[in-house]
Amino acid sequence: MSTLLETKGLKKYFKTPHGNLHAVDDVNIAIKKGTTLGIVGESGCGKSTLGRVILRLLEATDGQILYDGKDILKLNKAEMRALRMKMQIIFQDPFASINPRMSVSDIIADPIRVNKLIKGSHNIEKRVTELMDTVGLSKRLMNAYPHELDGGRRQRIGIARALAVNPEFIVCDEPVSALDVSIQAQILNLLMDLQDEYDLTYMFITHDLSVVKHISDEIAVMYLGQCVERSSSEELFSNPRHSYTKALLSAIPHVDLSLRGKKREILSGEVTSPINPSIGCRFAPRCKNEMEDCRREKQILKPVAHEHYVACNRIK
Repeated sequence: MSTLLETKGLKKYFKTPHGNLHAVDDVNIAIKKGTTLGIVGESGCGKSTLGRVILRLLEATDGQILYDGKDILKLNKAEMRALRMKMQIIFQDPFASINPRMSVSDIIADPIRVNKLIKGSHNIEKRVTELMDTVGLSKRLMNAYPHELDGGRRQRIGIARALAVNPEFIVCDEPVSALDVSIQAQILNLLMDLQDEYDLTYMFITHDLSVVKHISDEIAVMYLGQCVERSSSEELFSNPRHSYTKALLSAIPHVDLSLRGKKREILSGEVTSPINPSIGCRFAPRCKNEMEDCRREKQILKPVAHEHYVACNRIK
């Protein structure tokens, strides 16, 4: 299976009065065509920033973003505009991400008109109807407005809008976190069905590990701008190696009463500042396995098993 998208040494720093905030710092990931890479971590770890930098909604500070082997950071505006039809995003908030003054049909048709994909209002309306049917929206809602719909239907609009330009790669930026649990399952199943039908490739960003397990083929765990562990979904849940990953997994609530007494990994200590951090392990102040040299040595993502990578020098 070929690699569709890959990042090499990708960095995104934001200037602050106190120095550079390292939002994304030397991230190396690869996503195979037709698969889903889950990006997980607590709020503020750089997940959403990574997705936006990959789409060039934010410009990278350094590194490479290879799409089909071509570094998209070197593309000019015209080349990037053509590529954007292959790369789309589904945002977290289904109300804030769509224009409240536009009807459902206009929202979905907008990217078609802007990119001049279809000519004629009748043909555009036909395509909009097809997209609405694909994502499970009734045709009677064509002239409805976002405020008249619930969160699940609004998110379906966002998905239909992303599909309108026939993309290959979609960044799903916490697309179900603002929805009720029952609606979450419907949207997740819809995304998986669309992936099978259109051979889509996803980067699925979330802080909910139970969700990412359901949809992802591979998972990358981020902490303060860095990727600390990456492996297949099955391997990560059955054999987590990094202390931070273990803490995240132990926080997942279980309905099985036999697991009620299971010991949890409780994190303590201060969170390292992301502004001009030291070269050492950023998780060290919260890690119970910290050693003296952890804060002085750079932690490099290295293989510890087949396609299982961990950024911890103590793990061999």
